[in-house]
Amino acid sequence: MNATESRDGQLAQMKALRAHARGGPEQLRYEDAPRPAAPTGSDVCVQVRAAAITFDELTWSETWESDGADRTPVIPSHEVAGVVVATGPDADGFAIGDEVFGLVPFDRDGAAAEYVLVPAANLARKPADVPDVEAAAAVLPALTAWEALDEHARLAAGQRLLVRGGTGGVASFLIQFARAMGVEVTATVRSAASVEAAKQFGAHTVLVGDEPNDIPPATFDAAIDAVGAGTPEWAYRAVRPGGRVITLQEPPDAALAEASGVEAMFFVVSPNAEALERLADVLARGEIDVAIAATYPLSDGQAAYASRSSTRSSGKTVLVVSQS
Repeated sequence: MNATESRDGQLAQMKALRAHARGGPEQLRYEDAPRPAAPTGSDVCVQVRAAAITFDELTWSETWESDGADRTPVIPSHEVAGVVVATGPDADGFAIGDEVFGLVPFDRDGAAAEYVLVPAANLARKPADVPDVEAAAAVLPALTAWEALDEHARLAAGQRLLVRGGTGGVASFLIQFARAMGVEVTATVRSAASVEAAKQFGAHTVLVGDEPNDIPPATFDAAIDAVGAGTPEWAYRAVRPGGRVITLQEPPDAALAEASGVEAMFFVVSPNAEALERLADVLARGEIDVAIAATYPLSDGQAAYASRSSTRSSGKTVLVVSQS
């Protein structure tokens, strides 16, 4: 029997958060949707327990199309924690009943649903003592932070890093990982209310305001913009000639980079099993603080995506789909 069929031959259904047309949170509907087909190849079917959201994903082209073809209706949220309920013939290393976490490819239906298909290479076993909500919330920001620091910033102990937006999901991991490397971290935050949170993550210095006036030019070895689009001129100017500016939402401004004499780059995180296993070890040892801004039941998924402007806490917003 195909996994999408019930015993009476009808298509098996699940609850999911879906958008039938491009747009923002207003397009999202909590509704019945077909369950994923039985996994093939190296895919794994995961019964979702928690799904972390990235607010900007509703603006990404990958969310809405694949190879130029429209994908609607789409299911958002790509950071997942759950339990394996079926495996494809080539999904080595996983068995039914395994607790896992990982990242669903951005051009596939995501984890804001009761079930999701995920390539085995995008999953790792979740440590038993780590809550599903924390595991899901850590996936994308932690992998992004590691890749930004290890492969792009390439900082050494004693060097200086500027992080724009010091209490966001990615920034919280950037600060913690950089501090553990012996890097001196300065973070910018939008309001005085966020200063203490940035310091708790490990920032040595916290500056308040979208246009901080306390940054002398050419004083940092690297800057990472963890806020979003439109990296400001001061972030380029703050980095020494030959240093690096890393943007996480869109390609950098080549003219500003050239004027400041810095190397500027943009990347999209590349998930892999080795990085996820490394993250699992770090989570199991309790070496990092996973900040959770808010949790919502899947049925309130539209409200979760609409909460961006009202969320005051640092960290990720997570959908709770089912309980372990």
